[in-house]
Amino acid sequence: MKPTDIRNPDTFHKVVDCQWACPAHTPVPDYIRLIAAGRYGDAYMVNWHSNVFPGILGRTCDRPCEPACRRGRVEEEPVAICRLKRVAADNKADIRARLTPIPSQKNGKRVACIGAGPASLTVARDLAPLGYEVHVFDGEKQGGGFIRSQIPRFRLPAEVIDEEVGYITDRGGVVTHYGQRVESLRALLDAGYDAVFVGSGAPRGRDLDVPGRKEAAANIHIGIDWLSSVSFGHVKEVGRRVIVLGGGNTAMDCCRSARRLGGEQVTVVVRSGFEEMKASPWEKEDAMREGIPILNYLVPKQVLHEAGRLTGMVFETVRAEYDAKGRRQLVPSGEPDVTIEADEVLVAIGQENAFPWIERDIGLEFDRWGLPVLDAVTHQSSIPDVFFGGDAAFGPKNIIWAVAHGHAAAISIDLHCRGEDVRNRPPQGMQLISQKMGIHEWSYDNDVSLDLRYKVPHAAEEVALRDITLEVELGYDRELAFKEAQRCLNCDVQTVFSANLCIECDACVDICPTDCITFTPNGEEQELRGRLKAPALNLDQPLYVADGLKTGRVMVKDEDVCLHCGMCAERCPTGAWDMQQFLLEAAKAPRPTPALAAE
Repeated sequence: MKPTDIRNPDTFHKVVDCQWACPAHTPVPDYIRLIAAGRYGDAYMVNWHSNVFPGILGRTCDRPCEPACRRGRVEEEPVAICRLKRVAADNKADIRARLTPIPSQKNGKRVACIGAGPASLTVARDLAPLGYEVHVFDGEKQGGGFIRSQIPRFRLPAEVIDEEVGYITDRGGVVTHYGQRVESLRALLDAGYDAVFVGSGAPRGRDLDVPGRKEAAANIHIGIDWLSSVSFGHVKEVGRRVIVLGGGNTAMDCCRSARRLGGEQVTVVVRSGFEEMKASPWEKEDAMREGIPILNYLVPKQVLHEAGRLTGMVFETVRAEYDAKGRRQLVPSGEPDVTIEADEVLVAIGQENAFPWIERDIGLEFDRWGLPVLDAVTHQSSIPDVFFGGDAAFGPKNIIWAVAHGHAAAISIDLHCRGEDVRNRPPQGMQLISQKMGIHEWSYDNDVSLDLRYKVPHAAEEVALRDITLEVELGYDRELAFKEAQRCLNCDVQTVFSANLCIECDACVDICPTDCITFTPNGEEQELRGRLKAPALNLDQPLYVADGLKTGRVMVKDEDVCLHCGMCAERCPTGAWDMQQFLLEAAKAPRPTPALAAE
């Protein structure tokens, strides 16, 4: 095997599994250590520079970082990364003076963003500090997009949205056109903008097509539209018996909202298995905690009605069959149909893109699914001035992906407006900073112990279900946050090896608690992985290989099982091992700025 190139930012980035899994590449262990130190404002700013909406995401993120967390490999659950983000947001001091400054001198370029959701707001946040005049258009009277319209207030209070949207729109450089829906892309292009970003989301919910649907239409609602009506106060009550169709997070928001609006018998019905539901596990748990049953393997067959009034639904019972390639097909089980009585039905079976305002004769290409044809890296469309991001680009995902798209599109727009090739992406950078405070002392807590995840307190059910605006999750207090932060294994503090200092005493091998270090003759990777002190079985995690040893052997470390405990560096008599903090300098349109400052 060739020696590992530790100058490549991806080398150690891949070892910080949580950060690698995050689409916005938030430096998770960095901000968790700051929370443990009580430096909440600093922790918030680390998040703000990467994921833009720490308080919002600390309550609503789909948490791709948590399944990747190393703590979850050895204990029941990973570190509560998402909820610790909220701790930083809830406990920070006023950070407005620390936000990236907006120059009074503009660069003469105007950019239009269609939609005021997370993707467009990220583009605006990234471009305004570079002197761009960014215009944000949205049909609603406030910014936030689906964050505001579709996420219930009991999960995300309005004041949190107002605050974090305001950090972007209230500092200059961004002109908001709220209550102004874009009706024509051609007209917007003719208005002379240097670039247009489309972040209009996936605004159309899929409908139900079964007998009786049209006759009972008055009591059947599309889930995302219904949630929006609830959010803006147009819907204030619901029938006593409610069926929610669908297995995603929108369905969970619908059923929990219905409980708070008077639904006494709220039932979620899913056509697939419980484990195959797209809803996050914690969303399903919260729904069931509130007394909402989730019935699976039931396919809608008929809507029952009397004189135009909905009375219930009939479902066919199915089971899953898999072919030789593992492809699933739902087939009738032969069991009797299931009838569920209902006064209202909420349909949350998926969302689709809709671009009725984009003329089909202006040169913008769409694929057979109705999505724009885009470069997956640059987000540029077949019209060079037009870029897409968020759900409008590649279909429905989540907030953190919309933020990542916004960062990528902002880079492209900046390059495009400067007349440069949008494919010439700025490189990522990195820093490696030794954590040495003495010969064998480190500036971070490297005591690794077994510690199960701490539960997030919730409001009492009898109180929460009476008020749809009352936030259910109370969040960690500072004491619980400190305890949960201590569970982090500091995966960004890397074990960096210097072969020229090594005397090959194997002291590090002897003391390593996970047997992840081996000194051995080199070989092909597959063969070498099998003869390490502990075979390296996870092929997705690269090995750390260093040559230049006097015996001709190589040092091989299995990054997959390393705990970053520092015992190898503490034991090494020559300092060949050092604990160095890895900081990724992610590529963004604004030139990198220090994430930390004295609070």
